[in-house]
Amino acid sequence: MDSTRSIHHSAVDGYTKGADTYVRGRPDYPPEIAEWLRDTLGLHAGATVLDLGAGTGKFTPRLLATGATVIAVEPVAAMLDKLAASHPEVRPLVGTADAIPLPDASVDVVVCAQAFHWFATAEALDEIHRVLKPGGRLGLVWNMRDARVPWVAAIDRIVNEFEGDAPRYYTGAWRQAFPHPGFGPMEEQHYANGHTGSPEDVILNRVRSTSFISALPPEQRGSVDERLRALIDAEPELSGHAVVTLPYDTAAYCLARNNRD
Repeated sequence: MDSTRSIHHSAVDGYTKGADTYVRGRPDYPPEIAEWLRDTLGLHAGATVLDLGAGTGKFTPRLLATGATVIAVEPVAAMLDKLAASHPEVRPLVGTADAIPLPDASVDVVVCAQAFHWFATAEALDEIHRVLKPGGRLGLVWNMRDARVPWVAAIDRIVNEFEGDAPRYYTGAWRQAFPHPGFGPMEEQHYANGHTGSPEDVILNRVRSTSFISALPPEQRGSVDERLRALIDAEPELSGHAVVTLPYDTAAYCLARNNRD
């Protein structure tokens, strides 16, 4: 079966081409996420967690650090290969959110990091409900650039010109999948975060790793790079700096599985 058939074209095209850039350009998660995984989602040694839409495994080390057994499901082979090479202790599976290759009631927690907006449907939530054990939890996590900072907002304006019909977290459209009868109320928490590194990685590679940017023709990608470099040169907080910090807001959501069977 073609695992990418039901996936948005921007995700298939962009993430297949941009798996290497994704690894370099994406920020890590704040240390407070460790406590959230433990205390809110209930992850610990002996538990099993599904990293759904796992990508290259950017969030996977956070799950491994809880001591839980980690299963990763990802439809884009180029990304799953990166994850499997970096984390051999993880069980990697090709699959989608609406066709998870696991038995009923087989995991304690499902986590979607930087992913749920791609498959925010009742069908996907039905499938997540199916693989969760009674009392299980669903965690949704996103790193979002903090556009309250003017130069960050300028980066977003460049990126957003090319989004087309690609689902995005910031639009809030993913919330339309809730409420869902399989899950209780949504608990929401936010943490300040930052991505520190060279402007090449923190700004250019981060933008290049965006699915619909990665899928652009080479000349358009080059134009985006030029505009970002001009922005960096014109911004006093960035120009001439070998190391910069891009501020983020990390949003974490938890929903408990309802027993509706």
